Amino acid sequence: AAAGGVGLIACQWAKSLGASMIGTVSTKAKGELAKKNGCEFIINYKEQNVLNEVMKITNNEGVQVVYDGVGKDTFETSISCLKFRGLMVSFGQSSGMVEKVDLHKTFNPKSLYFTRPTLMHYNLTRKDLELSSKTLFDKIEKGEVNTNISEKFNLKDASKAHVKLQSRNTTGSILLKP
Repeated sequence: AAAGGVGLIACQWAKSLGASMIGTVSTKAKGELAKKNGCEFIINYKEQNVLNEVMKITNNEGVQVVYDGVGKDTFETSISCLKFRGLMVSFGQSSGMVEKVDLHKTFNPKSLYFTRPTLMHYNLTRKDLELSSKTLFDKIEKGEVNTNISEKFNLKDASKAHVKLQSRNTTGSILLKP
């Protein structure tokens, strides 16, 4: 979801590091937004076969890392897009939780790595939180990252925000206000 809140930040962050990014989107407009935010290659998963397109872009090598915030609906394709010794980062499950996975069958053929990061594990101490925050705010201050807030909801309307997110018709970040 290259045009979602995390996706747009990932596009910008990757560009600021000089990395090449392939992003998936569901519409032409979302593709244009992702490209405007630094995504080098756009795949419309409603019109194109993601695996085939990734293999074309990478000369049949696959990608070093996949960041997947969708979950159940994209897990197998995401794994298939990885090159040998690639890393699968599963950070969300907007389409549902990934069902039982045969570790041997899924990861052994290409010696793949897998992680399921939890935000709080990266900010275990006050020092960790301050460093993470400083890194993000430095990127924002330099103009390398823009948060792209597309909609704001009052906290009492959080359920409406969740419905909107689950519809997969959003772009950018959604902000909850107290």
